[in-house]
Formats: sequence, structure tokens, C-alpha cells
Amino acid sequence: MKTNLQDGYNLLFKFAVKGLKYFVLALVGFAIAYVISTVLNVVPLAQMLLSPSLWQWMMRIAVFIFCMFAIAIILDSWR
Repeated sequence: MKTNLQDGYNLLFKFAVKGLKYFVLALVGFAIAYVISTVLNVVPLAQMLLSPSLWQWMMRIAVFIFCMFAIAIILDSWR
């Protein structure tokens, strides 16, 4: 019995998953760096990690990854 199911995912979906993985790893790294900098009382590093420009770029990257997921889901369901 043949079905229309495919084993592989869309290439864009694979890129989005990789992007999400590294984005989450970067956020965890920022959290660890912030905790260590506050424990060791390194004020400039903590201020840099809390700067609005850094979080603005993180938000842009998150929206881009979300859009990649949305496009990949639409293209995969269109097939």
C-alpha cells in the first residue's frame, strides 16, 4: 500500500530548526554570562547584556526564525 507521506522534511524547515537550536543556545549562553557577571560583580558586562540594542537584535532574529517556520509549514502543506 502506497501513501503520500514523505520521510524527509523541507530544506527550509531543516534550516529553521538549526537556526532555532543555535538561537536558544545563544540565549542560554547570554543567561550564563549574565549570572556569572553579576556573581563576580562585573558591571560593564552585565550592562552590555541588558542593553536594549542587543535585545532588539535578538527579537529580530526570533521573528526571522518564526517566519522561516511559517513559510516552511505553508510550503510543506501546499505539496
